[in-house]
Amino acid sequence: MKIITIFLLLLLGGVGVAFAQTPTAKDKAAAQEVERLERQRFDVQVKKDYAFLEKVFADDLIYTHASGKQNGKSDYIQSIRDGKSQYEKIDVEALNVRAYNNGQAAVVNGTITITLPPTAKANPNLAHLKYVVVQIKDPKKGWQVVLWQSQKQPK
Repeated sequence: MKIITIFLLLLLGGVGVAFAQTPTAKDKAAAQEVERLERQRFDVQVKKDYAFLEKVFADDLIYTHASGKQNGKSDYIQSIRDGKSQYEKIDVEALNVRAYNNGQAAVVNGTITITLPPTAKANPNLAHLKYVVVQIKDPKKGWQVVLWQSQKQPK
């Protein structure tokens, strides 16, 4: 019985090593590019640069707000135009990018603080969020955000 247990542990350990991924040079370069684009996208959302947002959001974007509400690309960009999604400032507290598939896909996770318009009592209105983003590199359009998911964090 001990031999079977040892064999299974060795087999499972080998499977874990087989699935471990060593980032390629293209993965590392892609991770740096995606990190730069993420930071730029946050700035652009504050500045309301709709042309940039049209470019970086994939046509099939699924944007899930911390409230649980979901938007597609056009709905989300329109919510910024209409003032439903307002950002006075977005501070990046943590940002981690992992690239896959020889630099063709990236998963981003991080923590941000969004300064929203003040409340009626003129109190600071902050949203602390953890988030996950999936980006895919389109051969013609470049990096495209296909998924955003965020969750509110305690203050």
